[in-house]
Amino acid sequence: MSALPSEDAHDAFDVQPAALETAPDALSGFTIGVTATRRREEFGALLERRGARVVSAPAIRLVPLEEDGDLLAATRLSLAGPVDDVVVTTGVGFRGWMTAAEGWGLSGDLAAHLAGARVLTRGPKARGAVRAAGLDEHWTADSASCAEIQQYLLSQDLSGRRIAVQQHGEPMTEFVAGLREAGAEVIEIPVYRWLPYRDTSPLRRLISQTLSGAVDAVAFTSAPAVHAMLGAARAESLEEPLLAAFSGQVVAACVGPVTAEPLASRGVPTIQPERPRLGALARALARHLPEHSVTRLTAGGHRLEIRGHAVVVNGELKPLPPAPMAVLKRLADKPGHVVSRSDLRTVLPGSPSRDSAEHAVEMAITRLRRALGPSGIVETVVKRGYRLACLHEATL
Repeated sequence: MSALPSEDAHDAFDVQPAALETAPDALSGFTIGVTATRRREEFGALLERRGARVVSAPAIRLVPLEEDGDLLAATRLSLAGPVDDVVVTTGVGFRGWMTAAEGWGLSGDLAAHLAGARVLTRGPKARGAVRAAGLDEHWTADSASCAEIQQYLLSQDLSGRRIAVQQHGEPMTEFVAGLREAGAEVIEIPVYRWLPYRDTSPLRRLISQTLSGAVDAVAFTSAPAVHAMLGAARAESLEEPLLAAFSGQVVAACVGPVTAEPLASRGVPTIQPERPRLGALARALARHLPEHSVTRLTAGGHRLEIRGHAVVVNGELKPLPPAPMAVLKRLADKPGHVVSRSDLRTVLPGSPSRDSAEHAVEMAITRLRRALGPSGIVETVVKRGYRLACLHEATL
């Protein structure tokens, strides 16, 4: 069975029915991309219960631990001599290491070997896994960050110390380099390894949807999933546009700081829940998107809330096809001001030709008016274009 890669959420899915009832429609009208492989159905269901439209695009697949020769080699290297310190970064990873060792007939030797070392844990779940294995932790990072563990170790004399570092899905290059520069011998323990998902077409589609603004947010539950999405975009020379999209209208939602680090290091803002759990991530999205990704205005005497793929008219949710929604958002950029047909043509999906552009705009306006319901929201200004019948706007 595969272990979870670099996930701040780990194996605690944290679904509490009471929390689900707090805002059942908070995500109505929004589209969210989900890159998770493990538990993507459950996480998607959490978002859908709040009204979201979910686009599933698994980004990574895992190499089963018992089949990973690198982990076996690292385990044997650890057993070849005394280990002074063991850095445990994830509970699920440590449990996976012990399970794999059991499959190789080495679990007893490994547990006895680690019992003589100082065990340093990153947070309560890592500490719990250590205790479940019958071991005692020497120290736990209060912030649940690898940086705090590194700082703790570097405050001591590491010359000649032999340190085993359990990685959390990818090489901890800077962490390990710092310890080695301080004189330690470091054994890297790759408790899980990830590869790109076999079928990359859903992820490539999600990249396109992110670039076009067809999704309002992309949720990440592991740092490898972030790397996989950036790598897939890089292969098509789209990495910088993707980063720009995340720095603009599309929200990058990460389950915790480890997951967010690949984006944060590139200057991309992210939202994160207070607790690194999938349920908390769903709640964070349910709070953030209605507060920051909704345009509220009054047009023709009717209250509008413009969301990702829908508009709420006087409290009633009305989903819109891509073309009418693109036109509505462009009109809402300048509420009360006339927007020309040529300007509206530029936002239509598919970039219609000049010959068909005017007809395409008229059709989009017709469909928009029909979907909105009440008349008087969208006005025609003869020979000039269209406008929302607004006196003012309030964009949150």
